Amino acid sequence: MTLFRGTFLDTPSDPFAGGRLRTEEDGALLVRDGVIRARGSFADLRRQHPQEEVVDLSGGFVLPGFVDTHVHFPQVRVIGGLGMPLLDWLDQTALPEEARLADTAYAAGVATDFVRGLVGAGTTTALVFGSHFAPAVDTVFAEAARVGLRITSGLVVSDRLIREDLFTDPSRAREESLALAARWHGVGRARYAVTPRFSLSCTEPLLEACGDVLGAVPGAMLTSHVNENVREIATVEELCGCDYVTSYDRHGLVGPGTVLAHNVHPTDPELALLAARGAAVAHCPSSNAALGSGLFPLARHRAHGVRVAMGSDVGAGTGFSLLKEGLGAYVAQQLLGDAGHPLTPTHLFHLATVAGAEALGLGASVGDFSVGRRFDAQWIKPAPSTPLAVGLAHAADPADALAKMFALGTPADVRSVWIDGDLVNAPDPHLVG
Repeated sequence: MTLFRGTFLDTPSDPFAGGRLRTEEDGALLVRDGVIRARGSFADLRRQHPQEEVVDLSGGFVLPGFVDTHVHFPQVRVIGGLGMPLLDWLDQTALPEEARLADTAYAAGVATDFVRGLVGAGTTTALVFGSHFAPAVDTVFAEAARVGLRITSGLVVSDRLIREDLFTDPSRAREESLALAARWHGVGRARYAVTPRFSLSCTEPLLEACGDVLGAVPGAMLTSHVNENVREIATVEELCGCDYVTSYDRHGLVGPGTVLAHNVHPTDPELALLAARGAAVAHCPSSNAALGSGLFPLARHRAHGVRVAMGSDVGAGTGFSLLKEGLGAYVAQQLLGDAGHPLTPTHLFHLATVAGAEALGLGASVGDFSVGRRFDAQWIKPAPSTPLAVGLAHAADPADALAKMFALGTPADVRSVWIDGDLVNAPDPHLVG
């Protein structure tokens, strides 16, 4: 067993329902086989377990690992393609890069960059939008397994309107998806996600094939995009003859295991349908801003009872950090004025941890530091004299420190990361055994 000592912050109780930030200053977590077995003050747990190894994380803050509910694996090398709306950005920036992943060696390099980027930003669990090429999907599953990252991912499928070299057909989509699921679903920390790119680029037979795969793989998830851009939405309605959510729902693709990204421009009937099905929405603030897609209507989602978590998007977003995404979410709600949902740092923290875990069906395993959870954690400890170090040194209390982390934090401030109790990034010389 290992005794982790430090100041621990988490949000086991939903702040949207009155829950508060939980803090344990000079606290300790006792971890055995990757599971938190006890928590309390360091003095008490050290007295009860005097022989156990101590990992001393004093001088910073220990947070649960972040849960990213929407992040594109093939796009890590094209972050920064600014100045375009969604469909132009796809044509000129994202899709040409995604076509390069037909080269499996190139895809393997992208997978290394991608997994390193997630872990470096303190993300320990992710719903990953995969590739249009099955061998490339194998590379990201393999790299995540090598590092230890928890991912849910799958083959992206399309058969209209985008580049033809990214097309598939219903038969091939079924065959390749089921083969990938057989290799990876439920193996280690991996799970499979059925992934139509969006109904804009998927004919009815292809969406039907997605439904077939979803039904054939117990515990598989479904992820796609919805209501991101007004031009896209109008085209979907013209092609499908219905609203965006219904274009998925009529093929059985909307349920408790569904996470749809963006949803910037939903109708009230769509929100009611998402709530009735128990689906979740991945809010991607920096992408929504960078592409000019709009401001996310969080208050309307909350009013309809739709679950919301956080996504970094990549590369329409501006990086892997859910600290940055949290700040973007806060700013968007401020800009909405009376139509916005006021957010505190505790709300942002919950969206980046527990809400994400629950959206992925992992709420009983990760997202907070309760006894029985897996020890997925990040140690935030900025270098001396950096803006965040100055802010934390003058924070009034842990809640104020959390605000400073969202306002000023970057991946450079994530000193160490653990998944299942294992250190998964470079060991830090300040760790005390």
